[in-house]
Amino acid sequence: MNDEPVRVLIVDDHEVLASSLAQALDIEPDLQVVGRAGSLSAAEAMITSTMPDVLLLDHRLPDGDGVGAIPRLRALRPRMAVVVLTASTAEHVLVSAIESGASGFVSKTRGLPELVSAVRAAAAGEAVVSPEMLSRLLPRLQRQRNRGNGHQALTEREREVLSLVAEGLTNAAIAERLVVSVHTVRNHVANLSAKLGASSKLEALAIAVREGLLPDS
Repeated sequence: MNDEPVRVLIVDDHEVLASSLAQALDIEPDLQVVGRAGSLSAAEAMITSTMPDVLLLDHRLPDGDGVGAIPRLRALRPRMAVVVLTASTAEHVLVSAIESGASGFVSKTRGLPELVSAVRAAAAGEAVVSPEMLSRLLPRLQRQRNRGNGHQALTEREREVLSLVAEGLTNAAIAERLVVSVHTVRNHVANLSAKLGASSKLEALAIAVREGLLPDS
């Protein structure tokens, strides 16, 4: 088991928020803030130098749209999970974040404990989105569906796991539902994500919905 703390890079141009968030994260023994950036250009430089496990990314930055930059930022460190900090609950923003490979999003109006929990969840490979929000966004993904057959076929069990991801269940909850270990579920998620060319559980779900791989989709 890896006992190293989760390395977090905060990208937000609001100094007070970034400072408060850094303090809240650094208090936790399993988390370590490795830097703060106030722009996308600074974030790009710091990703390569600090090698974060989780990127907390503001939606609006002085030099561009954080959500739109996710693919570029993740290309610098593919293993990095991205959690979008947003003041907006506009569905098109959240859908864009999912389709860009984000692990999820947290509203800036939420308390610091929720943001800390979001970092831990993203580092563990979980989708950082409530089941209620996910059910609201799935129809938006479905309307943008563009069926394709360029991916490896999913197994029956992988499709079953994907359906449970669509319900907003965590890996632990999926393991309990299927009566298997969490490790087994993680392997299924990793395999189906690789087959779909996805970098997060949410992106895998977006691709699956677009391509009609889920029941009733």
